Amino acid sequence: MKLVPRNVSLFDEMFDDMFKDPFNFRGSTNVMKTDIKEKDGNYLLDIELPGFSKEDIHIELDKGTLTISATKERSEEEKDEHGHMIRQERFSGHCSRSYYVGDNIKEEDIKAKFENGELKLFLPNMSEKQIETKKQIPIE
Repeated sequence: MKLVPRNVSLFDEMFDDMFKDPFNFRGSTNVMKTDIKEKDGNYLLDIELPGFSKEDIHIELDKGTLTISATKERSEEEKDEHGHMIRQERFSGHCSRSYYVGDNIKEEDIKAKFENGELKLFLPNMSEKQIETKKQIPIE
């Protein structure tokens, strides 16, 4: 039994994290977490984009696919000004998510609002109407 806690360095922590999940070492799955809700015939996409500004985010609709992308770059001045980077957990780079919303939705149907690191997209549910099944036609 050890009474004194092990002295863990930042390097040891980083090394351990790398081997826990080698394919997700940069933590990119934590970016753009999305909740999708349906209410009153409309969809609400609630997308977390902490650390991004409105100017970093681009929304595009192409052939029924809605793509949200964001780019966050750290400048060299930022790095040099605050010393040598040992470990970086805050996201920098490019991320994007795409959602198929259907061919009926037009650009003007979509409303977007960005506030406090959260992007909210409002769009109507314009799913195609179900084609009615067989109907009997009476003979006179």
